[in-house]
Amino acid sequence: MARPVLLMNPNSSEATTRAMVAIAARVLPEVEGWTAPAGPPLLTDPAVLAQAGDLVAAAEVPQGIAAVIVSAFGDPGQAALAARLAVPVVGIGGAAARAAARGGRRFAVVTHTPALVESIDALMRQAAPGEGWLGTFLAEGDPAVLGADPPRLDAALLAAIHHATAAGAEVVIIGGGPLGEAAERLRHLSPCPLVSPIYEAAQEVLAKLCR
Repeated sequence: MARPVLLMNPNSSEATTRAMVAIAARVLPEVEGWTAPAGPPLLTDPAVLAQAGDLVAAAEVPQGIAAVIVSAFGDPGQAALAARLAVPVVGIGGAAARAAARGGRRFAVVTHTPALVESIDALMRQAAPGEGWLGTFLAEGDPAVLGADPPRLDAALLAAIHHATAAGAEVVIIGGGPLGEAAERLRHLSPCPLVSPIYEAAQEVLAKLCR
């Protein structure tokens, strides 16, 4: 695969883009990053998610891109962008749901954005129809405060993972592009397998390009 994959970060944090590109680059040989030119550094409610989707849908994608990863858990703008591009466009939320539900497993999402629970529920049901979806379990604390304090974030996420497994989850998705590094840190502490949305989206893109 000679052409690069474009990882689109629908929030405005360049640091988050770099971290997410690094995760995708563990799977894909060449990944370029794109950061939303406006909006907040963290997408925390449906209104900003919709605004981010408009930015993604209208973005000028460079010539020569092999595929696109929309790297926010709500997959904002993914469908609209896929409709106008001739290359694969994969959202990390949908990819994570498909990976988590594989083999009929019961799965849940752990995240730190309570205002997005309804949109997460809709996306999980759409991407992975069936009986396996158990719901979203929230890390306690303000998303911005948690995001600025990795040890506190990890502890809050790990507590929510334990709640999810107690409710019957066989696998847990860490729901959020900016939570990609936390997912890697918690992998060996979790009582169940964790799904990293960015990693799974990169795997899905690789499979599509290698057909």
